[in-house]
Amino acid sequence: MDKKQPKPTTKSVRPESKDSARRRPSPLAKKPKESTVVRLNKFIADSGVCSRRKADELIRDGAVRVNGKTAEFGMKVNITIDQVFVNNKQVKSAPEKVYILFNKPAQVMTTMSDPQGRPTVADFVEHLSYRVFPVGRLDWDTEGLLLLTNDGEFANRVMHPKHGIAKTYLAKLNGQPSEDHLKKLRYGVTIEGGKARALLAEKLNRRGSEQYDWIKIVIDEGRNRQVRRMIEKIGFDVKKLQRVAIGRLTMGDLERGKMRFLGPKDIIRIFMTEEDVARREEAKKSQRIPKSSKGTGGPVADESHIHPARRTGAGRHKSTKKTSYNPKYRNKGGAGGGRPRSGTRD
Repeated sequence: MDKKQPKPTTKSVRPESKDSARRRPSPLAKKPKESTVVRLNKFIADSGVCSRRKADELIRDGAVRVNGKTAEFGMKVNITIDQVFVNNKQVKSAPEKVYILFNKPAQVMTTMSDPQGRPTVADFVEHLSYRVFPVGRLDWDTEGLLLLTNDGEFANRVMHPKHGIAKTYLAKLNGQPSEDHLKKLRYGVTIEGGKARALLAEKLNRRGSEQYDWIKIVIDEGRNRQVRRMIEKIGFDVKKLQRVAIGRLTMGDLERGKMRFLGPKDIIRIFMTEEDVARREEAKKSQRIPKSSKGTGGPVADESHIHPARRTGAGRHKSTKKTSYNPKYRNKGGAGGGRPRSGTRD
């Protein structure tokens, strides 16, 4: 009689959990997050020397050397091995990106050096421990908002015409332009480099001479002396020019020759579009709660989510009970003792 063969036992395998799958090392884990080989102009821009466009000009002019040899346009470098020099100064990666709003005075060059010894933007940032450069340029006689940074990608995005970042100027003219003059600016005039038009051109009700008018003009390009040349085309000269906004970022009450560091919200305002503004306004409207109307039978706000002691209504009243003195906080809250307050002014 044949003996029954024992059935092969199969070991049960538990299905892999999501947590264990997350713990499993990825086959791409050994690869670095960012490549150490980058284009030379990008490395120079990211190091805070200048914008990427300016870096291309320096490479073409032979002002850049890599490992002792003159750099070629379009070449790549290994940022961990190669040594890059711009104008005989070694370029090192910037440890931190900074963004500065500067109120440039008139008669200051928008460069970091000037062979003629004229005042430059560099004179106002000598106290900084890192190198920054201006984003774009303002003319010698033009004052107002100027961005400084060590982030080449940011500078390129602000300056390049394809991104359409609006720049707002206030201009004082040597006369009184009519509405037809302003229409010509909005429809477009031909200047050096092609046709240029203003996104907005309107008169301002500013106090001043009765002979000279102020206008507000908005453009989304940055050609050399563009605003002045556009106004010359309609028969006027600019007596004073001030840039007051880039995108939706304004100077506020910042004094001439002063600067302030920008935060994430400020950067967002630079690149904010009209669609972004419209969506934000719609979001604000949807979050508004109608106020209660006393004695009119009007709508009453829902306060079920608010603590009863903080609700507005007939049940709320001011307590007349005096707070007892607590010796625990004696001599810690100023004169008279009591609980110390946080954030008190000196």
